[in-house]
Formats: sequence, C-alpha cells, structure tokens
Amino acid sequence: MAEAEIRDPAGGANQTGVRDHNERLILSLVQRHGAIASADIARRTGLSAQTVSVILRRLEADGLLIKGEPLRGKVGKPLTPVALRPEGVLSLGLKIGRRSCDLVLMDLAGGLRRSFSVTYAYPTPDAVMDVLRGGLTAIEADLTPAEKARIAGIGIASPFELWNWLDAVKATPAEMARWRDFDFISEIAAFCDYRVYVANDATAACAAEHALGQGRSLADYAYFFVGYFIGGGVVLNDSVYSGRSGNAGAFGTLPVGDTARPGHQLINHASLYVLERLLEEAGRDPMQIWRGPEGWADLGRALEAWIAEAGKSLAVAIVAVCAVIDFEAVLIDGAFPAAVRGRLIERVRHELTQLDTQGILLPVIREGSVGAQARVMGAASLPISAQYLLGRQAFHMRPGAEE
Repeated sequence: MAEAEIRDPAGGANQTGVRDHNERLILSLVQRHGAIASADIARRTGLSAQTVSVILRRLEADGLLIKGEPLRGKVGKPLTPVALRPEGVLSLGLKIGRRSCDLVLMDLAGGLRRSFSVTYAYPTPDAVMDVLRGGLTAIEADLTPAEKARIAGIGIASPFELWNWLDAVKATPAEMARWRDFDFISEIAAFCDYRVYVANDATAACAAEHALGQGRSLADYAYFFVGYFIGGGVVLNDSVYSGRSGNAGAFGTLPVGDTARPGHQLINHASLYVLERLLEEAGRDPMQIWRGPEGWADLGRALEAWIAEAGKSLAVAIVAVCAVIDFEAVLIDGAFPAAVRGRLIERVRHELTQLDTQGILLPVIREGSVGAQARVMGAASLPISAQYLLGRQAFHMRPGAEE
C-alpha cells in the first residue's frame, strides 16, 4: 500500500503507513534492547551493514529513531547507538474496566503524555464513549498539527464478554446487554477518524509487560493480571499469543476448588471483586481501592484475608498452567500498589511449597513491572505494534484499518 508522507516543520518526516519487514525488525530490536549501535543491529538481524545503514537513515529521517552520543574508549571508530524517538509515534489507549475507565496518550518509547481516569459503578457504552470523546478533545487541544498527524490510532482493551457477570458488578441486564452488539469502529467513527484496534484487556496488559516491562527478557511465560476479574496472557517464542478468538490466557476460568460446588474457578477467589465484598462486610467503602494507591492504605483484615485466599488459589492455577506448557516463568501483576503485589507474590511462593508438584518443573515466580496501568498501556501499544513492529498481534483489527 502507498504510504502517506506528512512533513514536520521542525524537520524530518513521518510515514504513517505500515512499515516494511526490515524496518519493523529493526524498530522491534531497538524497542526490546534500548539504544544499540548499527553493528550490533547487523549482527543480531543478519542484515548487511550497508542495508542496516540505509534503513537507519530512513527511519531517522522519518522521525522514528534518534542518534545518541558516540561510545568512545574502544579501539577503532566510535560506535553511535540509535534509540527510539519517543515523539516519532503517538498512540491513544482506552481501557474499559468494570469499575473504571482510563484513556492515555502514549509515545513510541512507552511514555505517557496525557492520562484521564473515571470511576463508575459499572460501565455503559454511553459513559465510556463520553470519556473517550471528552478525553480526545482535551488531548487534541494540546497537540500541534504535526503531533496530531503522528497518532497511529486508538487501541481499546476491554474484558471478554463485558455484558456477563452482572451479579458481581450489580448492573442491570438491559444496560449491560448493549455491549453484546456494540461496534467500536462505527461508534468511534462518529466523532473521529483514527484507526481502531481491540484486544482483551488482560491480553493487552500482557502485551504491555512484554514490550515495556521485565517480560522483555523472557521468551516463554504465563502472565496473570489481577483486576476486578483476574485474567491473563500467554507469551510463547517471544510473542504474545492471543489464540484463535483473542482470548488465550483466560486463566480466570481455571478450576481451583471442588468443581461440584459453585464458585470453584480462579475468578471467584483471586479477583478484586472478592476484596470488595470483604470490605463491604467489614463496613468499609469497597470503591476506595479504585481511587488510586491511597485507597489501599490500612485495609486491615480484609486485605490480609484476600491475599491469603488469592495466593493459595493462584498457586493451584500456576501448577495447572505449567502442567500444560513448560513455562520458564510466571509473572503476576494487577490493579494494586506495588507493595500489595509483593505481598501477594510472597504468599503464592509459600503456597507453592505446600502443593504436590511431582512431575512439574516449577517456573520462577516474578512480579510484573508495568503495574496498574498495564491494560491501558497495552491498549495504546496496539496501533504501534500493528504498524511499526514485528510479532504476533494480540488484537483484532476492525474493518477500515488497512493491512
């Protein structure tokens, strides 16, 4: 397909179309390893030095890469590393949660330029589109025409079957049923013309961890994200695997208890809605945990009880997952402060020692490093991945987006 060139008055040019394979290869390499010299790029990719040099010049002219300071102190000509130019590409990300909605503007290097967050009792299409419409207006008002032209699109991270689990979110069936046939592309097209990409929210969080977090150093791992409902993602052969329906890593459905009894799935034991109920029973405001880190201060026995239950259930789920795929690691993250994440992982490690794991080589248990914003950052990464990077895409591109 032909690429539309947009000239930047400040210098350089931006190709807004899809990059070719070798350009994607080099951009992906720089994203994964950080600033890197052309000689190292040639060695890692197998491309000739001349080919790498030509591509680097083109990517620099297009505003996607920037040269660093020469590395001196070695014999021979100083090596000049290249790095991603953060403002070279901008992207929007929208996370639709069951208790909150987040919108961000993210740059090519994963930096958050703007962010908005709204909490609610439960999500409705009107409420979510209002957040997006108002947020876009505010974001675009602060951008120059050249910056706006560099926006690759809108990525949306949404729970699978958002209209289900009505009892847990205490929503009316009629309001949530509207999500069943909701068409993001047509609804968003009514007020903007950005390309739209959609992913399962936990898979998007996994994509953010793999692109921007500690997951960059791992080739195969299972990823658990503890949100209102716990979910997850799968990384195989250094790529996020989304599955035939985009819902791979739906770990919340794993049985961790007596299957003859209701509430035996992981989602019933390690989700934050369980903590909400414990807080309600203790006479506390359950919505406080969705209002930022300060809402997690002094949750007392409710938090202790939740960590104990979630940790035990996660340990059982990890054994089940690793009995299917021999993962080298399991990463756990969630919509909670880092201190809570650390306590939960300590509990998981302890509970694993209490289980019969004969015949299974247990993985290393690590903390995810992106944190509570993993889902929305994963959403924002979708347009960038689709147009500029390599790897299996953990999303479905809606009609109207060119391939």
